[in-house]
Amino acid sequence: MKPFLSDSFLLQTPTAEKLYFDWVEELPIYDYHCHLPVREIAENHRFENLTRIWLYGDHYKWRAMRANGIDEELITGSASDREKFLAWAGTVPMTVRNPLYHWTHLELKRTFGITDKLLNEETADEIYDECNEQLKTDENSVHGLLEKMNVAVICTTDDPLDDLEHHQQLAKDPSLKTEVFPAFRPDKGLKIDNPDQFNQWVDQLASLTGADPESYDSYLEALEKRVELFHQVGCRISDQGIDDFAFVTGNHSDVKNIFKKARKNETLSQSEVIRFRSAVLLELGRMYADRDWTQQFHIGPIRNTNSRMFERLGPDTGFDSMGDLNYAKPLADFLDHLDRGGKLARTILYTINPKDNEMLATMTGNFQDGSVAGKIQFGSGWWFNDQKDGIERQLNALSQMGLISRFVGMLTDSRSFMSFPRHEYFRRILCNLFGNDIENGELPNDPKLIGGILRDICYDNAQRYFRLT
Repeated sequence: MKPFLSDSFLLQTPTAEKLYFDWVEELPIYDYHCHLPVREIAENHRFENLTRIWLYGDHYKWRAMRANGIDEELITGSASDREKFLAWAGTVPMTVRNPLYHWTHLELKRTFGITDKLLNEETADEIYDECNEQLKTDENSVHGLLEKMNVAVICTTDDPLDDLEHHQQLAKDPSLKTEVFPAFRPDKGLKIDNPDQFNQWVDQLASLTGADPESYDSYLEALEKRVELFHQVGCRISDQGIDDFAFVTGNHSDVKNIFKKARKNETLSQSEVIRFRSAVLLELGRMYADRDWTQQFHIGPIRNTNSRMFERLGPDTGFDSMGDLNYAKPLADFLDHLDRGGKLARTILYTINPKDNEMLATMTGNFQDGSVAGKIQFGSGWWFNDQKDGIERQLNALSQMGLISRFVGMLTDSRSFMSFPRHEYFRRILCNLFGNDIENGELPNDPKLIGGILRDICYDNAQRYFRLT
């Protein structure tokens, strides 16, 4: 019986261990999609206590605590940070077989060196106090954590209205070894079905760029100005969160009229919403292609399902789930439309529902054009799929339908500076998958071939693909 979280954690064979320790363990981390606050990086923030670095904003943990019967006061309410941590510690033993159990102890081990105890009600106070003392040191400031975790690259998630002040500050900071880049996230400029939010956003965009807020053509010009500004600050990646991927083509005058209706707060039909979003996504896609960017599409969640809690806490608080969509044909039409015009940028497609794994894995093959290895990517297991089974299912689908050797690997998609061990988690699962195939005689025992491919997946492919450094 192996001990929990030993050196061979998730590595089931000697071959898997050799692949991991010889080829990928020491590789830097290339985290090309996360939600870390760039201000805290620029300011080299020091966290006051373990709750603030670990529980604030972590809706994965919040969901588990609610499922464990913890009152909301101890999750997002006004309880003290220690009380919130104790509530989380009491929940951790109940998370066995949930990835949170693995992540929790792996993060405590890698961040604070806690290897001799599990987190539970009995150890909670001791661990909390020990970690809080360590958080006072330079090693556990934000910059210290990034260096400790060997993070080479971070791409944050940035609204087009962001002033990028902190990114510009970081670009001039020689003390930080990690390179930090913005990623363009124009979701609010697509949500014409939420007219209050959309019109407020358009007004701000117009104010920033000098655009005519009542003109659709001026709106597109303003978006391109922001794309260009991001480009000048080093951005080469966009990201679109698409709850329901629908696509239709329409003429320009129709879309102009839809924009005008929205600006007057007139009710839009679902067809009009789709036509507007389709048109803007195409225009953005052309802007990205012109600048040699990568575009990402995170597809399929149902957000803010609990209206009572949405009114109380707002978005991104743990009340989203997998959607159940059928979007293969509209996605193919969208990619084809850009491809026919010679404007299909490098593209990464993510699904929140694993039922779509094979569909997306095969979709990518339709639009590879020989210009870039793995130009169209089936993205890593995301959100509810970034656990052992979800990662393995994504890797297997990609292996069978495409070229896993050209895969750009894992990302954290996290708001926590303690989440980087998720890359280790992924790497161990990946090496175990290949190790089992070698042990079973399904792959050759060729360390140079297989080890080189694993190194590519874990770091080198991303470095070549995104062209950030």
